[in-house]
Amino acid sequence: MLLAIDVGNSNIVLGVFDGDRLTESWRLQTLRERTADEHGILVTLLFAERHVDTSQVDGVIISSVVPPLTGTMEEMAERYFGRAPMTVDPSTNTGMAILYTPPSDVGADRVVNAVAAYEMFGRAERRPVIAVDFGTATTFDVISAAGEYVGGVICPGIGISADALFQRAARLPRVDVRKPPAIIGQTTVTSMQAGLFFGYVSMVDGIVQRIRAELPSGERATCIATGGMASVLSNETTVIQRVEPDLTLQGLRLIWSAAQRKAQ
Repeated sequence: MLLAIDVGNSNIVLGVFDGDRLTESWRLQTLRERTADEHGILVTLLFAERHVDTSQVDGVIISSVVPPLTGTMEEMAERYFGRAPMTVDPSTNTGMAILYTPPSDVGADRVVNAVAAYEMFGRAERRPVIAVDFGTATTFDVISAAGEYVGGVICPGIGISADALFQRAARLPRVDVRKPPAIIGQTTVTSMQAGLFFGYVSMVDGIVQRIRAELPSGERATCIATGGMASVLSNETTVIQRVEPDLTLQGLRLIWSAAQRKAQ
């Protein structure tokens, strides 16, 4: 079994794979102050609650965009699972060519998403892929038909935008981001929801259309979405074709499997 760990700015996502099958997954709040022991106790309790034997874990792979927690999670893996983890380095060990300057600047989670998106939706037909991740930031990652990470777009996440409205405008309340009943809001809350929700829908449509126009064979590109708001926003966009909630975990599995084959 493989334990895949994605350390993001807002959440830490863990998944257990039995072969190619994702059998368990959890989402934890990212707290930079937690120690390796605190993470280890929490993860082992999660395993016990699902009746998963930690001794059956053959390997651990970690993707992290939170540097203070990278070493913490590596220490946790060694101490509580007895495994030296593989930590994703976009510039060296993902198996994907990175056309980014410098390659080390691209977030590990973005390349992991790109690997999964291309393997699942691009490689068989040699078509480009666009992966949209609705996380703390909303990111667009572009993979060429040859399987190269071309680059992408980084935008403020929808939650960040909602918080900014609340914090910077004295008379505006904090609102839940959801689809309002109409584009023309008739209350302050629904007006804000309309701006946030439909604004992001239009942003996604516009950016993906521009990417397709600039990317060679872009008209053939498959657009995949993942992240917290993916299932909600994708129903309103004209460009998102598939939603894959576990895209990052699947990418970690694919990178791990490729590394094991290479080592044999």
